[in-house]
Amino acid sequence: MTVKLNPNEVVLKAGDTHQVVDNKTVNGKLIVTNQRIYFRPLTEESNIFNLEILFENILEVIFYSKGLFLLKGLNIVTRDGKNYAFPLKKRDEIGQLINKMY
Repeated sequence: MTVKLNPNEVVLKAGDTHQVVDNKTVNGKLIVTNQRIYFRPLTEESNIFNLEILFENILEVIFYSKGLFLLKGLNIVTRDGKNYAFPLKKRDEIGQLINKMY
């Protein structure tokens, strides 16, 4: 899987995750660069679920946990009112990085 980066863009962190869109689970990678957050599906047929969030569009980053040891992740709220939930093993690292960037 390759992602086309913008000029002067550098990948800072990446992690495996999935996103639920229209009751369909899409597996992919959450990629944090110095310019944006990018969700890229693992399969080519799921490329319609590509997602790009610019840091200036982020209103809030919420750390969540479901159960004591079960699922933890990030919920990203954008200025247009949309919520994007990403279950992540590296939740703390990626969440702190995003909080520094916006």
